[in-house]
Amino acid sequence: MDTFAAKTQREDLDSVVIRFAGDSGDGMQLTGTQFTQSTALMGNDLATFPDFPAEIRAPAGTTFGVSGFQVHFAAHDIMTPGDAPDVLVAMNPAALKVNLADLKRGGMVVVNTGTFTKGNLKKAGYDNDPLEDDTLGPYRVLKLDISKHTLAAVEKFELGTKAALRSKNMWTLGLMMWLFGRDRQATVDWLRQKFAKKPEIAEANVAALNAGHAFGETAEMPSGIGCYQVPKAKLDKGTYRNVTGNEALAWGLVAGCKLAELKPVLGSYPITPASSLLHALSKLKNFGVVTFQAEDEIAAVCAAVGASWGGALGITSTSGPGVALKGEAIGLAVMVELPLVICDIQRGGPSTGLPTKTEQSDLLQAVWGRNGDCPLAVLAAATPGDCFYMAIEAVRLATKFMTPVMLLSDGYLANGAEPWKIPDVNALEPFPATQHTAREGFHPYLRDEETLARIWPVPGTPGLEHRVGGLEKDYNSGNISYDPDNHHRMVKVRAAKIDKIAEHIPPQDVCAGPEQGDLVIVSWGSTFGSVHQAVRNALAAGETVSHIHLRYMWPMPRNLGDLLRGFKQILVPEMNNGMLVRILRSEYLVPAEGLNKIAGQPFKVSEIETAIADKLAASK
Repeated sequence: MDTFAAKTQREDLDSVVIRFAGDSGDGMQLTGTQFTQSTALMGNDLATFPDFPAEIRAPAGTTFGVSGFQVHFAAHDIMTPGDAPDVLVAMNPAALKVNLADLKRGGMVVVNTGTFTKGNLKKAGYDNDPLEDDTLGPYRVLKLDISKHTLAAVEKFELGTKAALRSKNMWTLGLMMWLFGRDRQATVDWLRQKFAKKPEIAEANVAALNAGHAFGETAEMPSGIGCYQVPKAKLDKGTYRNVTGNEALAWGLVAGCKLAELKPVLGSYPITPASSLLHALSKLKNFGVVTFQAEDEIAAVCAAVGASWGGALGITSTSGPGVALKGEAIGLAVMVELPLVICDIQRGGPSTGLPTKTEQSDLLQAVWGRNGDCPLAVLAAATPGDCFYMAIEAVRLATKFMTPVMLLSDGYLANGAEPWKIPDVNALEPFPATQHTAREGFHPYLRDEETLARIWPVPGTPGLEHRVGGLEKDYNSGNISYDPDNHHRMVKVRAAKIDKIAEHIPPQDVCAGPEQGDLVIVSWGSTFGSVHQAVRNALAAGETVSHIHLRYMWPMPRNLGDLLRGFKQILVPEMNNGMLVRILRSEYLVPAEGLNKIAGQPFKVSEIETAIADKLAASK
């Protein structure tokens, strides 16, 4: 549809970071998502960071209600949604107030002047109108009354002012698509599908989208503002789709259960930012997925444990507060030694904390946070697409070792998106789960000599009638036992079983830089992107630095200690107050140091680069 783009001389850019910001009712998440989809179709590499307000119903026009969506797209491989935006779209004064400080000097600001009223300025905390003083002096500014333009674009549909103004995000999207040479057709198709039962709403939004695009084509732009294009990225050959972490996690759980020849049963309770995993799995019933939305977190995990007891694979999803509530039932799964996959989509703070902000706040809780000696396996995904593969791995380990496996993601991965190369499912290696059927010498705690996993007898199998429960079991019979020596033995064998997982996972690698040297940066989870990009930049500048990224958090790979001892300095960036660094110091007695950020925001590449430079300078 972008015929003008073909006729207009566009400036080539290597990469662009755009942040859409406005009131929580302005549709910024939808706008960012549609811009992302069009960018993916253009063949650029990309990464996104949706930033939701924590308040469900913050007063309109206040800074508490500002919603943002940042997208970084490029003509090359990128790892993060960008440190600072090149372009800020501010739909009201509050959005400008919250986000202006992040904009690059010389960056572009697109401002909806129609919302800069005295009342809105006051609610945003402005004493003076920033459009009239020198506040925007360091930037290239495009002042537009988007509200007025939108009303004119949809006037013929006679929607009324309030309903008509809901289309202003589409007018803005159309303008941004023109500025950066994006095709509108996918968004037009999406609008008509979304509002198929309300065609007048669909056509009003299409009209607004086209009007914003036409404005870009015909208006005389201020000095310094032109139109741009970002060439396609050179990605590996294959079929790609745009994917968020929770979408990939859902598909990975289903794929893992197919490979294990098991039915997936999700017992879950809605909680931010894990709820979209429940939504995604509920749409996959055609793959045999069963989803159960329970009345609370405890009922949800108990239902999942019951599903595993019945021969399916129990799965439960939550965030940190939910993990706390599920603790006793997770301990039950450890005691009865049943497979269970616990998806913990981490968020900030204790209690309700920061529900819509990201944090790596649950690692110690995942590894050690249950009553008694209660070991289980802990994994962590690195990118949105990596959630697919780590979900499969969680299913494999849970069924092979008859244990709960906790898979850690976080709000940044769950809601962020990237182009994902769709795998060849026929190339994924099956690992059929073994469910016990032999009657001879049967008792429910017979163990595999290699893995120490107990057998999995499914209720209803003739001759295998048995019971299990939360009380300690006799090693030789599975009967309830209060014998002190037996309890000591059972604690040791449950720990040894989890420790044996380290023999069935890949050895740790160094993903960038030499295998020994002056400095290694150790990351886990969603810090992968910013750390890897910073290390690559440092290596390109001739510095000696390496990057180790952990996906297997407990037990850790057998060779990790030897790798760490090959470096003079070890730096561990984490979005918490220092959790992995404590584990590394206690397990391997290495002088690891933490780099902590507890702001509800991911690390910037520049923050890691600064830390690398400081460490290398100190060692000289």
